[in-house]
Amino acid sequence: MSTLTTTERAAGVVCASAGNHGQGVAYACARLGIKGRIFCPTTTPRQKRDRMKSLGGDWVDLVFVGNSYDEAAAAEKSVAQTTGAIQVPAFDDLRTIAGQGTVAIEIVDQLGTAPDVLLVPVGGGGLLAGCLTWLHERWPATRVIGVEPAGAASMQAALRAGHPVRLDHIETFADGVAVRKAGDKTFEIINRIGCDWATVAEGQICSEMLDLYQVDGVIAEPAGALASASLRSVVSVEPDQTVVAIVTGGNNDVSRYSEIIERSLVFEGRKHYFLVQFPQEPGALRHFVDSVLGPDDDIVLFEYTKRSNRELGPALVGIEIGDPANLPDLLRRLADSPLQVEAIDPDSPFYRFLV
Repeated sequence: MSTLTTTERAAGVVCASAGNHGQGVAYACARLGIKGRIFCPTTTPRQKRDRMKSLGGDWVDLVFVGNSYDEAAAAEKSVAQTTGAIQVPAFDDLRTIAGQGTVAIEIVDQLGTAPDVLLVPVGGGGLLAGCLTWLHERWPATRVIGVEPAGAASMQAALRAGHPVRLDHIETFADGVAVRKAGDKTFEIINRIGCDWATVAEGQICSEMLDLYQVDGVIAEPAGALASASLRSVVSVEPDQTVVAIVTGGNNDVSRYSEIIERSLVFEGRKHYFLVQFPQEPGALRHFVDSVLGPDDDIVLFEYTKRSNRELGPALVGIEIGDPANLPDLLRRLADSPLQVEAIDPDSPFYRFLV
């Protein structure tokens, strides 16, 4: 934005953002005195909305449209064409790519040398394209790994197809990198230079978010924890290597942590749900607790309604186990009990409702 001419500045700027890019644009608008409109999905978290307004003040207006970044981007493009406002792309522009690539310069400046491994979260690909370009020219020995969420791996889909493709469906849990179609310019750069890739499940991201908060005191949103989450099991590095994972966003609402804890426990195999048919007689629950639960197992959910006109009453039971390795023993005890038990399939709509 600092390169815009006086005429371009007078026309104002527009951008589409899931929140992080919008904060940068809002800050620049206020600093440079440029009017801006930021188009965001309606799902943009409250914290990001408030932060954009705080940074941009009266210089920016927020417009919420659609359920994804791509829908917001389409609206922003239409407004730019009809009003003449200057677009500030979140990733698919050489100036944006160059600006995001300065992150690699800062990393080398702080370390005094280039890392052996650099893990870069990928949405539209601007950050990866910029870092990859600079490191390839100056520190080609650095292993660069692009990391995408399993539910929105648009750049890897583009690389497989040989060109950017539009994904039919994406998961928006990691909203900061939930891009349905990779950028044309970012794809060209990444495809030409090449790098390694990793894909991370949502539950793994949640576990990493909790570790960053509880161990390192870092509040990261899902997109921010994406790169370092890959080190949990997906990416292997040597013990003596210098490894840097870029944390790209800390806009996480505290109220989301209950959901994040739930997703983490389910992913790690420590939380399971069952439908249990209890006899309508005194002591049935005590029998379940005494004969089925292990010493490290805990009932974390129990929903039951007594049916006076039936022999059996269904109960929804959530059990948290101390170690995922203990699950076979729990299932064996459930099978050996006289109770009718049905494990809830993690792929079922009911399970997704619970989680």
